Amino acid sequence: MSAAPAVDDARADASPAPSGTPGGNLSKVLGPIHIWALGVGIVLVGEFMGWNFTVAKGGTLGAVLACWIIGILFVALMMVNTEMGSAVPEAGGQYAMAKYTMGPLAAFNVGLMLIFEYVMLAAADVLVVGSIVTSLNPHAHPLPFILLSLLLLTWLNYRGVLGTLTINFVITAIALASIVALVVTVLVGHGTTAVVTHLVHVSDGLPFGAIGIVAAMQFGIWFYLGVEGTALAGEECRSVHRSLPVGGIVSLLTLLIGATLTWFVCSATVAPGALGTSDHPLYDAAIASGVPALKVALLVGTLLACLASASGCINDGSRALFSMSRDTLMPSFFSKTHPKYQTPYRAIVFLLPIAAAFGLTGLLDQVVTFSIFSAILVYILTAIMMLRFRRMYPLGTIERGYVAPFHPVPALVLLVLSGVTFIGLFLGYWINMAAALVFYLIASIWFTTSRYKYVDTTRFLSGGAARWPRPRGL
Repeated sequence: MSAAPAVDDARADASPAPSGTPGGNLSKVLGPIHIWALGVGIVLVGEFMGWNFTVAKGGTLGAVLACWIIGILFVALMMVNTEMGSAVPEAGGQYAMAKYTMGPLAAFNVGLMLIFEYVMLAAADVLVVGSIVTSLNPHAHPLPFILLSLLLLTWLNYRGVLGTLTINFVITAIALASIVALVVTVLVGHGTTAVVTHLVHVSDGLPFGAIGIVAAMQFGIWFYLGVEGTALAGEECRSVHRSLPVGGIVSLLTLLIGATLTWFVCSATVAPGALGTSDHPLYDAAIASGVPALKVALLVGTLLACLASASGCINDGSRALFSMSRDTLMPSFFSKTHPKYQTPYRAIVFLLPIAAAFGLTGLLDQVVTFSIFSAILVYILTAIMMLRFRRMYPLGTIERGYVAPFHPVPALVLLVLSGVTFIGLFLGYWINMAAALVFYLIASIWFTTSRYKYVDTTRFLSGGAARWPRPRGL
């Protein structure tokens, strides 16, 4: 992947160029609460399902250890993301970071990985919606509900980011409240001591030892996958220096606490064998609680969490495509914003049939694996970006809204733990990983041989960072 082009002194002194093609500016309407809704909304579905496969891979104790180890990974990721994201006032998140630290080819790959991470995750969300509906009514076909969910969420995103994320905040809060209600009901109904005692009694510990923890990490990531997407909304924040750090850090803290509570209540009420294979662990825990109202609450919470996640994924995926198009790495068609709603409506609509196509396959585990694999590749590249970012732009050379402490420790922790998670994913899905690598290799060859000649290198580096000084060492 090529290094970032040298930034000449003339560009350093120039005023920032208009952001993209005509109509290519996004509205600055988001505050910390919307960033929280985006981060938690995308991820919360992972607490309703998916994470529990860690129990099958690593046992009850291995599941919570994987949860906390992956939590450390995401703490490091959020630290480096927030520093770079608060300094780069553009949509695109990690893509925008890559273009200023690693050059066009790396930026293209990061942008493409982001698109597929979120498109695949949105497809998985609506697949679960269809599955829930058919479980309630075996005669119902999931196809209409999958398509209807995607159409509704695409329409919301088309109409405006402020309204979409405000709705996301409400439905995410309701879904989160259903988890809290379950935890409180179980603890109050049975007593904290009794619940802990029962957890110790039914736990199967670490049946596969340390390798089980590594294997469990591929599903432990489900607790947090997508929270890094908060960085993609940087250009739409009223104050990026305040909204990204506050909203991002609070969203991660919410997920860390929620993940631990989810593991605790499910592991204490559902046997490890059943928990490790369940499609809806929180719903099973609600059934085990013996409180009928909780079953309804968790059913509603699961549906809302899926919709909030899919909505946030549409938002983030479209911003990545929009940013790549605005910088000429993709056709300029996708960089047009709506004259009334100021949304990248073409990018939003374009991703609809892609998400629908993968959703209609019904292959939930395959879709999720592609999303996770793409995300891990982005995390590894993000760690490398941070090391380059600090070397190219030392503290004091450019304005930062947040400074990650203990550098380079967070970047190195992110790099190591991402590599370990990569190994865990390889143990179960090496064929899928090989296929995904081939896909990204072919895409890179296409970009190098066919698309790069259309890249406007002036526009590529003419965003909000145009006023930065010449990078050190280039």
